[in-house]
Amino acid sequence: MRPRSLDEVIGQRHLLGPGTPLRRLVESEAPMSLFLWGPPGTGKTTLAYVVSNVTKRRFVEISAVSAGVKDVRAAIDAARRELGMSGRQTVLFVDEVHRFNKAQQDALLPAVENRWVTFIGATTENPFFSVISPLLSRSLLLTLESLGDDDVRAVLERAVSDERGRGGP
Repeated sequence: MRPRSLDEVIGQRHLLGPGTPLRRLVESEAPMSLFLWGPPGTGKTTLAYVVSNVTKRRFVEISAVSAGVKDVRAAIDAARRELGMSGRQTVLFVDEVHRFNKAQQDALLPAVENRWVTFIGATTENPFFSVISPLLSRSLLLTLESLGDDDVRAVLERAVSDERGRGGP
């Protein structure tokens, strides 16, 4: 039931409306680096996946809870190879990026600066306190809001009626 396009995302209207920076970046397929900051359950991972899907970029997810510098460098190296061989960009999604220490965050900088990857970092913590300033200054910071009652109702209604949910064969 995960959305496949920006128009299928429920909630976050302030980020996804016509003319918003995120929508303009995605629709122009421009290189980007983003931080998605918000409470759990607001759609950070879903938005990263949708950006990857809409822009037809490879999706690689790393959890900062269990990954280290070696994992980050391996993902970046694979993205560079893919870019060089096929021209296809990679979305490198780092979940819980605030859990990376300074050295781990530093390892992301060359890939962000050289646009070897589309970097999307998700955090529930205030990035001004938990993310190194060189990485933050090279990224667009988007604040996600909790879903309202109408949003949750819309998600449930879609799950019941959509062909990918209970409305399917």
